[in-house]
Amino acid sequence: MANSEENRLGAEKSALSVSAGVKKPPMVNEAVMARLRQTRRRQMTVDEYVEGILSGDRTVLSRAITLVESLRPEHNALSQEIIARCLPYSGKSYRIGVTGVPGAGKSTVIEELGC
Repeated sequence: MANSEENRLGAEKSALSVSAGVKKPPMVNEAVMARLRQTRRRQMTVDEYVEGILSGDRTVLSRAITLVESLRPEHNALSQEIIARCLPYSGKSYRIGVTGVPGAGKSTVIEELGC
């Protein structure tokens, strides 16, 4: 019983010890994440959207589509302005975009339209 009490009090040295481990590196590069957060927070102007769409920038186009699909009232006026500014460049053609979550029936609608 005396030995167990000595072990509990740390009076007896042990050959076993635990060393401090190596710090695990982050799973994501923090510099990249900071840059990504900074670019995502910045709201683009109508001119930037229109310029990007007309130049064929798919990233800007995808952001504009997301803006048009948004239900937020503050996005509505901005998206309508973007559409109005892009319409003169559309010619006499009609282009329909079908978007939605996976499984929503986009392909089924296109098949029914005969496209």
